[in-house]
Amino acid sequence: MKIGVIGGGQLGRMLALAGTPLGMNFAFLDPAPDACAAALGEHLRADYGDQDHLRQLADEVDLVTFEFESVPAETVAFLSQFVPVYPSAEALRIARDRWFEKSLFKDLGIPTPAFADIQSQADLEAAVASIGLPAVLKTRTLGYDGKGQKVLRKPEDVAGTFAELGSVACLLEGFVPFTGEVSLIAVRARDGETKFYPLVHNTHDSGILKLSVASTDHPLQALAEDYSSRVLKQLEYVGVMAFEFFEVDGGLKANEIAPRVHNSGHWTTEGAECSQFENHLRAVAGLPLGSTAKVGESAMLNFIGVVPPVEKVIAIADCHLHHYGKAFKVGRKVGHANLRCADRETLAAQILKVEALIAE
Repeated sequence: MKIGVIGGGQLGRMLALAGTPLGMNFAFLDPAPDACAAALGEHLRADYGDQDHLRQLADEVDLVTFEFESVPAETVAFLSQFVPVYPSAEALRIARDRWFEKSLFKDLGIPTPAFADIQSQADLEAAVASIGLPAVLKTRTLGYDGKGQKVLRKPEDVAGTFAELGSVACLLEGFVPFTGEVSLIAVRARDGETKFYPLVHNTHDSGILKLSVASTDHPLQALAEDYSSRVLKQLEYVGVMAFEFFEVDGGLKANEIAPRVHNSGHWTTEGAECSQFENHLRAVAGLPLGSTAKVGESAMLNFIGVVPPVEKVIAIADCHLHHYGKAFKVGRKVGHANLRCADRETLAAQILKVEALIAE
């Protein structure tokens, strides 16, 4: 089976690494000349809206998926005329736009922070008067890793902010005094079978995920699965989806969804019976889903800008290095380390060792 992937970054690379043992081959459509997934398959270098190359991709593969939600929904809709594409264009349309996303949560009875659609500076000022400060203004599409957003803490922060974010459609969200940030990785097969990985505790730095730690018997696991199931069923979703939540007053408020394999699920490569990457491929290919059970205690730490010396990383016991083969650049995710340990105490100690390497 040959899988087409829109996008050739590290997520596409890790999909190919998971699919190769299953006998799958890959083709990636990405405009970047140095797309890091290209080493794992054919690279069609073209823009995501290039219909000639999209048609070429459709003719070469058995099905198509995508590795990030910056892909235009129109691209997926076009491909769907010629080849099966999972997740669907409709799922992507909802997930890549924060207004559609939050509105879906509201319609499904899933708690969210207060939010408002912002189309102008006047809209922003009216929404701030209603929702209050602090609040976060985010572009409706294309923002990730802290980009395309600004925290508004005092009235002076509001002036000129709509223009500062590009005078594009935005969403204002009331600030949530959360006690923690967690994410749930779910996978849904073509026949509707759904499985969930354990909730993950996330720590961010400047809007970029720094550390994810898989939980054990989290008290909010069932609630997170309930909320996630509502979205998956409504969208008739196929593949892996990540759900990010705030822990608030003993419950959960939905932050956002990602219609793809996700950074906070990277630990599953060594830390689960079947990784999020293999399960995504199983789902879209119509194969039986694999077990999402944990193997030991696991965590993932991102390498931002630079990967520490390989010999130092792999010298740490229980540590597994994932180097993306990307050029080092400030603020860029260039690799990660997965830790899989026998117990929580050992895991905590090994996290500190990797963090010390990052700080050098």
